[in-house]
Amino acid sequence: MAEEAAVQGVNVILGPGLCIKRSPLCGRNFEYFSEDPYLAGKMAAAYVRGMQSTGLAACPKHFAVNSQETRRQASDSIVDERTLREIYLTGFEIVVREAKPKTIMSSYNLVNGSYANENRHLLKDILRDEWGFDGAVVTDWGGSNDHVAGVQAQSAFEMPAPGNGSTRELLDAVEAGALSMEDVDACVLDVIRLAMETRQAVAEAPSSFDVDAHHALAREAAAEGIVLLKNDGGILPLAAGTTVALIGDFAQAPRYQGAGSSAVNSTKVDALLDVFGETDLMLVGYEPGFERHGGENAGKRDAAIDLARRADVALLCLGLDEIAESEGADRLDMLLNDNQKELVKAIAEVNPNVVVLLSAGSSVETGWVRDAKAVVYCALGGQAGAGAALDVVGGKVNPSGKLTETWPVRLEDTPTAGRFPSEEKTTEYREGLYVGYRYYKTAGIPVAYPFGYGMSYTSFEYSDLESTEWDVTFTVRNTGAVAGTEVCQVYVAKPEHIVFRPAEELKAFQRVTLDAGEERRVTISLGDKAFRYFDVRTNRWEVESGLYELRVGASSDDVRLSSNVQIFGTGAANPYGGVDVTPYEIGKVANVTDRHFAALLGHDIPDARAHIDRNACFRDLNHGRSPIFWIVWLVLFLLKKSADASGKPNLNVLFIWNMPLRALAKMTDGMLDMGVVDALVREAKGWGLIGLVPAVIVKALTGEGLLLVWFIWAIAPILYAFVVNRVRNGQLDARLRTLESK
Repeated sequence: MAEEAAVQGVNVILGPGLCIKRSPLCGRNFEYFSEDPYLAGKMAAAYVRGMQSTGLAACPKHFAVNSQETRRQASDSIVDERTLREIYLTGFEIVVREAKPKTIMSSYNLVNGSYANENRHLLKDILRDEWGFDGAVVTDWGGSNDHVAGVQAQSAFEMPAPGNGSTRELLDAVEAGALSMEDVDACVLDVIRLAMETRQAVAEAPSSFDVDAHHALAREAAAEGIVLLKNDGGILPLAAGTTVALIGDFAQAPRYQGAGSSAVNSTKVDALLDVFGETDLMLVGYEPGFERHGGENAGKRDAAIDLARRADVALLCLGLDEIAESEGADRLDMLLNDNQKELVKAIAEVNPNVVVLLSAGSSVETGWVRDAKAVVYCALGGQAGAGAALDVVGGKVNPSGKLTETWPVRLEDTPTAGRFPSEEKTTEYREGLYVGYRYYKTAGIPVAYPFGYGMSYTSFEYSDLESTEWDVTFTVRNTGAVAGTEVCQVYVAKPEHIVFRPAEELKAFQRVTLDAGEERRVTISLGDKAFRYFDVRTNRWEVESGLYELRVGASSDDVRLSSNVQIFGTGAANPYGGVDVTPYEIGKVANVTDRHFAALLGHDIPDARAHIDRNACFRDLNHGRSPIFWIVWLVLFLLKKSADASGKPNLNVLFIWNMPLRALAKMTDGMLDMGVVDALVREAKGWGLIGLVPAVIVKALTGEGLLLVWFIWAIAPILYAFVVNRVRNGQLDARLRTLESK
């Protein structure tokens, strides 16, 4: 990836994304690593180390507590400090401490009342002072709220195109003494350092890269990540010469990446139908089987069923379509389209040997898997994902991928059901620590597939566990007939505890590759995060004394070995002593009351109502007093309602619907500034309605001009602010040219 970036003259790659998968409905979950902060942090650190070893910069994102696309530029994440630290910041802590990224991207949202990009607690106290980050902070695109406040928090880059309005704000703030030159210089030095440290890699980059070699590597990476969810009777891998009916629209037009800013222009894209000839399987034929975006097509369905009758195995390519997972829109449900589920059932009735290749960037409800003998989760496999899937199906690759998120049975089983995404100004993280498997294990909720789950074409036996407070050592043996790779996972639990905690938490993992019959002694270090919790009273990490259980296994639900270790803690008192946090003590957090959530927060729950100001979203304009903006709101509302009814969200409409007014000044390259935005806010508040008074007078005197006078009264201040902005931009340009000439 770094080589391709350098060839294209790119110094900084905007990734990896390591936001926590709080709910399966987050529209950008396909971009993120996991529901678990330790796993997300370790994966991100490896990514950053690899990227930056070439001389370029990686940019982990989005810092922090960014969990939904709805209202994403103006949503306030209300979260208690312990949950903030343990769940939403630990991954970033790992990547900063272990990989030292040169940049970090701040998130769109507010965190407990302060925008992330100007949140001194996040950017100063924690990121720089505590973790030692010395790189440059860059805003998400349009994610800057107050650039002066951002610079004071040492956020350097305001993206993508704020123009000279922000420049004037900085100059005015310095001249007024509201912003120190030390703060400005700190950001300038961050920018210079980033440019100097990455320029050589780009300057010395070749003019091209080996496209075929990179494509082959993409195929290898995709195959390593595939997760085998089901394999009844060992139907997979398919034997040479097996006749196969290839069915599903995704076999011809693969779903290999998500939509939005993560979309890339691939050098080439493999389709199953095109690369099937590379296998030693016999293709009977291909049928699309269903309409990609939903809806019935009896002709396609019947043709697929007829084809399935004529083959040993029906290989069905199912998945979520492009519109289901995209930046800018949260998912409406966890379902595959009905036509796909019905096709699986219909084909199973004529050919019981159904193998499903599932393409999706997030978990889906899985009631339909009963009609399949095998299910191969391909995730979003990238440009070479089709070949990787066939490598697994045909046995060239023994699958070793593990799920990095829990697959619940139903959406209703998730701890945020009915509350996600929040349509209000605030997003209340009422579930606290209980995200993903931490919730399901503690609350005793059955799941379809647990965190860490993944099958293999071989089997592994664990034995002889030895443990200390620093590491665990055990033996893994491949008891099957083929070579394979196991991902051994270590979970820490404390059944007898004073400070509430999840039933178990992942604290270490390691991949182990073994030939058939081979065994190996494995030692996994627990590190410095195995037993800690964040104490909201002492404001630091503490360790509770007592007996801990170390669980070693193949998934969060498949523990093979366990042992106890005595830990001597830091002696801190229970920070929740005398506080009623009952739901959090037992993990029953699906319906936390206001009283209990306020107790967890340590203060009253903030007002969730939106107000008409710079950060009012277009979706809020119906609460204003401007007839002009009522019309704007109504048009957007009707467009959104129509798209939602069709099941195909309109991303362009949603972007505007969820966009705050201030973004007009941050994304128009100086055409508008905050003065124009403030004029729009005044109009939205109803200042234009005052113009009805002179309009009525004109009407009384002349008999004409009511609407014209009112319209001029409403629009004139906005036009005036626009003109003033253009004049001030011209003056600043001249001033900057003078400075540059010196």
